[in-house]
Amino acid sequence: MKITDIRPEIYELAARAEARCRSRFAAIDRMALENSAKVMAAFQEMHVSDSCFAGTTGYGYDDLGRETLDRLYARIFGAEAALVRIGFVNGTHALTAAMFALCRPGETVLAATGLPYDTLRTAIGLSGDAFGSLKFYGVGYAQVDLAPDGGPDLAAIREAAKDPAVTGVMIQRSRGYADRKALSVEEIGQIVAAVREVNPKANIMVDNCYGEFTDRLEPTDVGADLIAGSLIKNPGGGVAPTGGYVAGKRELVERAAMRLTTPGIGGECGSTLGHNRLLFQGLFLAPHTVAQALKTAVFCAAMMEELGIETSPGVDEERSDIIQMVKLHDPEKMKRFCLGIQAGAPVDSYVTPEPAPMPGYDCPVIMAAGAFIQGSSIELSADGPMREPYTVYMQGGLTYESGKLGVMMAASAMLEA
Repeated sequence: MKITDIRPEIYELAARAEARCRSRFAAIDRMALENSAKVMAAFQEMHVSDSCFAGTTGYGYDDLGRETLDRLYARIFGAEAALVRIGFVNGTHALTAAMFALCRPGETVLAATGLPYDTLRTAIGLSGDAFGSLKFYGVGYAQVDLAPDGGPDLAAIREAAKDPAVTGVMIQRSRGYADRKALSVEEIGQIVAAVREVNPKANIMVDNCYGEFTDRLEPTDVGADLIAGSLIKNPGGGVAPTGGYVAGKRELVERAAMRLTTPGIGGECGSTLGHNRLLFQGLFLAPHTVAQALKTAVFCAAMMEELGIETSPGVDEERSDIIQMVKLHDPEKMKRFCLGIQAGAPVDSYVTPEPAPMPGYDCPVIMAAGAFIQGSSIELSADGPMREPYTVYMQGGLTYESGKLGVMMAASAMLEA
C-alpha cells in the first residue's frame, strides 16, 4: 500500500468527514494560540538564549541549559520546580520516580482512577514480583474504580483517602489501554478537592502522559502536587529525542531526582550531551504539535463514524488527551487498521505490523509506528493489546495533513479487506 494508491472514493469520504470537524478544529486552534502565548511568555521570562543550547559531558555540573529548562517547565506548568532529563528512558520511568516521591515504606499509595496503565503495574508491584517495586520496598496499594459514567467516584475517593496510611494519591489523566474517557483538568481538580477534604497532607500526583497542552490549564494549576510525563509524547513537540519530566512541589521533585540518580546527588548531575536545543525547541513547538495531533484524532473519529465504526471520543466531544479509540471488535480489522497507519508513515512504511509480546504487557500487542524517533507517541501511531474487544488506540500526527493521510490509508486498508 502506498499513499498514491488512495482511491477517489476515500478522498470523497474524507471530505465529508472533514466537513463535520470544522467547529472542533476552530476550538483547537484557539487553544493552541493561548498555550503558545503561555510558552512564549515563559521563554522570554527565563531569558532563553543561544548559550542554553550548549551541552555538557561527564558529571554535567553547571549546565545552564538544563537548569534553565527545569525553570521553564516549572513556569509553564505552574510548579515550584521541575526535573527535565534525557536520563528518563520513558514515561513509565518518570512516573515511577514520581510515585516513589509520594510515600515512605509502610505507607500506602491510592490509585484514585482505577487500575493504572499496564507498564506501571509491575513498578507498583501489582504484576509479578519485581525487585525494586513499590511493593518490594513496603509501600502498600489501594484502589478506587471509576464511576459507571467513566468519571471519578468522588464519594469512594473520599472514603478511601480517609485511611491514615494513605500518604500518596495517584491520578491517571489519560485512558491507557482501557475503555474509559480521559479526565479533564476540571475533573482532576475535583479529585484533588475531595482528597484534601479528608486527607489534607496527602501528596497527589497526576500521570500527565498524552494530556499536556490539550487544555488551557494543567493539573498543577488545580492543586496537584506532582505531575510527570514523557518527552517523546506531547511536551517534546516531536523533536525531543528521548527523556521525561517531573514537575510540582520542590520537595517532591527533589525526591524524584534522588530516585532517578542517587541520594545526595539528585538533580545536580546529569550531562545533556548536546541535546538541550532539541528539548527547548520541542517545548516551543509543543502547543502547535499537540493541536495537529488533536485535529488528526478528531478527523479519525469522523472518518470511522462515516464507516459505521464506534469511536471514543466522538467528533464533537471534548478531549483531554491525544488518544483516539477505534472500537473494531475484530482482530483482523485491528491488524488492517494498523497496516494502513504504518503504510501512511514516512518511516518504515513498507513494514507489516504483527502482534508480539511486549515488556510490561500481559498479552501480545500490535503497534504501528513509522516514526523519526522510536516509540514517539506524538508522531502518528496506532496500537493496542490483542484481546477483546479489539480496540485500537491511535495517537499523534506531527502535521494534520500527514495524519489525515494516515487515517485515509487505515480506512483504505479496512475497506480493501
